[in-house]
Amino acid sequence: MTDKLIFGRYMPGDSVIHRMDPRAKLLCSFYFIGIIFLCNNVASYALMFAFTMLAIFLSKVDMKFFIRGVKPMIWLILFTVILQLFFTQGGEVYWKWGVFSITEFGIQNALFIFCRFVLIIFMSTLLTLTTPPLSLSDAIESLLRPLKVIKFPAHEVSLMLSIALRFVPTLMDETEKIMNAQRARGVDFNDGNLMDKMKAIVPLLIPLFISSFNRAEELATAMEARGYQGGEGRTKYRQLKWAMRDTLCVLVFALLTVALIWLRK
Repeated sequence: MTDKLIFGRYMPGDSVIHRMDPRAKLLCSFYFIGIIFLCNNVASYALMFAFTMLAIFLSKVDMKFFIRGVKPMIWLILFTVILQLFFTQGGEVYWKWGVFSITEFGIQNALFIFCRFVLIIFMSTLLTLTTPPLSLSDAIESLLRPLKVIKFPAHEVSLMLSIALRFVPTLMDETEKIMNAQRARGVDFNDGNLMDKMKAIVPLLIPLFISSFNRAEELATAMEARGYQGGEGRTKYRQLKWAMRDTLCVLVFALLTVALIWLRK
């Protein structure tokens, strides 16, 4: 299970994407998710896929890691695609039965929603694979720092996000251990219908919650033992540096936005 989990894992490297300022990567990733909604035809989605493939190529990360990133979300993607396929009205009707129908617009929207999900997952995976969790935390804190004028706890929020991101793989490791222990006691997680499988998962929740709370308490104790008292007055060992490549990346995204607007019908 943990081998299949990509979200939250960092792949060390020395590519141009790895060397970018984490603030630039974070801003560009969120901006990418926003401009996806400018796509409304095949040409615009083809441009976004070409841009994403170029970014993946520049990161020098194997494509299989991005495919693995899609797999945990495949059921949510399929559910959303099916809803769009059978309940979107408009255009030529190819099939109809009761409230269900397959129309020209339904097929088009289903394909576009699928592409949108895949692009968002690919770009989010690229961000986490090429950015260490601590650097990502520093970037979030730096971007939220202007909100301190309204007493927003930027340091605490970035700390919570970085801890959550860091412990996603750890919790999956813990889940795998508990499942193996349950299997040793005769539990079959793949047997029966959907309801039976859901009932088999229930015994995992209590030990997983207990383990999570114990881990959180141990982490809090370790932080207190090291004198952690919040972000006020703390100095940073890692200094973020905005370079020319980060500015060029922002300009590329601006050109991408112009191209998407031009391709809109």
